[in-house]
Amino acid sequence: MIILAIDTSTDAVSVAVNNSKKLLASAHVTSDRRHAEQLAPMIDAVCRQADVAVSEVDVVAVDVGPGLFTGMRVGIASAKSIAQVLNVPIIGVSSLDILARSVSTTDRVVVSTIDARRGELYWALYRNDVGSSLEVKPPRVGTFGDCVVDIVDRGQDALIVGNGALRYRNQINDELETTAVSVEWASEQLSRPDATLLALIAADLALHEQWQTATQLQALYLRAPDAEINWLTRSQVG
Repeated sequence: MIILAIDTSTDAVSVAVNNSKKLLASAHVTSDRRHAEQLAPMIDAVCRQADVAVSEVDVVAVDVGPGLFTGMRVGIASAKSIAQVLNVPIIGVSSLDILARSVSTTDRVVVSTIDARRGELYWALYRNDVGSSLEVKPPRVGTFGDCVVDIVDRGQDALIVGNGALRYRNQINDELETTAVSVEWASEQLSRPDATLLALIAADLALHEQWQTATQLQALYLRAPDAEINWLTRSQVG
């Protein structure tokens, strides 16, 4: 089974192809506002590197967010288009799930975070001590202080991963220093979800036919797009 994985939920674009058993090829580039320009050539290049024609793809996997709205739309639209043209199923995986799976087995609660900008972050809490990551606190959006409250409420030592919390690392450490919670930080190399891991997750899901049609797939939005927020703000001021 050939799986094409696409991740554009952050300021990076990544593409991977695997055959359910192993990675065949992948590419990754940081490109804050050029997702649409980068994605199609990357898909072609990765398929050529894997010696796989796009027409041979059996399943398309895509990061459905939360993340940067423009990037998410580019990736999801491209994934849906490919799935519809090829008449193959699609698998959507949360960016927070991908990050949680990127860290090793641990007894600590895994705090998976994505930068939401505007002084906010997206996060969710997971257990990684039982094999595959198990979500124990659903995705939320808020300030780093809100995230700290969830960590303290959990009452468990934490392993934090993702670029959402990294930008507030000093503040989070300061807030938790007065609590009984011990914190570890995952490597900055794991700060963004990546299509390589997405492809592996999708391979597991595909074995159990846990997929959707392109029309069923929905993005995971936790707040309105920035453009809509800006419009509402101007309307209220006016």
